[in-house]
Amino acid sequence: MPENTIQTIGVIGAGTMGSGIAHVFARSGFSVILCDIQQDFLLKAKDRIRTNLNREAAKGKLPQDQVDQALARITTTTDRTALAQADFAPQIVIEAASERFDLKAELFQSLDKILPAEAILATNTSSISITKLAAQTQRPAQVIGMHFFNPVPVMALVEIIRGLQTNQATYDAVHALSKLLGKTPIEVNDSPGFVSNRVLMPLINEAAFTVMEGVATAEAVDQVFQLGMAHPMGPLTLADFIGLDVCVDILRMLHQGLGDPKYRPCPLLVRMVDAGWLGRKSGRGFYSYP
Repeated sequence: MPENTIQTIGVIGAGTMGSGIAHVFARSGFSVILCDIQQDFLLKAKDRIRTNLNREAAKGKLPQDQVDQALARITTTTDRTALAQADFAPQIVIEAASERFDLKAELFQSLDKILPAEAILATNTSSISITKLAAQTQRPAQVIGMHFFNPVPVMALVEIIRGLQTNQATYDAVHALSKLLGKTPIEVNDSPGFVSNRVLMPLINEAAFTVMEGVATAEAVDQVFQLGMAHPMGPLTLADFIGLDVCVDILRMLHQGLGDPKYRPCPLLVRMVDAGWLGRKSGRGFYSYP
């Protein structure tokens, strides 16, 4: 697909990442179809996008009149078949559903049947094999990883992951698309956790072990990294921000995919997830969030 023909983006999943992805595309002038299984999720996503756009306008990063224009570019639907029925069918769909292979595989199989043959299927997965997801479709050459970082409107990086089957035209289109968003695309190859989470998650995991073993408190661990390594936030604050359940899922994926026991999730992390202490989104993790 010629890279300059992409005008409409489909986004599957209206959670934190999906709404952030829809936000940056709409802000950059693209038409966006945002799809999720419940209307309530979509309403919350639009509210979140509106709040964040208004915050950007208040800081002078976006003219106020462009807030409504960006919101008007976002169409929402609970029916994924609407992606193909729309007059402006998306040339690329970015999946931002929960980090579970079975869910993503079902979505890719479904989207492969629904979308035009030339459409690109991208995934925002942070750890699942692009090659394995591509094999769920009849268009493996047009499947690619497009890993955004939270918060999407702020973070500059997009990790672009080629599957074994991904062709050059797909890579070129997604690379150019990332730059049009003002992002910095960095290419990595398909391996569990890619680069970002393969390096980050063992750090978070080891920080959790130091708390579990009584080496230091969560506050002390985070201060060591903030004051000694100039990290903007400590690893346990970051874990709460990401979601402890997400961290455990990624560590298990790394453990399974690489077969190295160093990726075994810290038992304290597992217990916290079992207790429903998931971090910011649940109100409690390593810290409390009233």
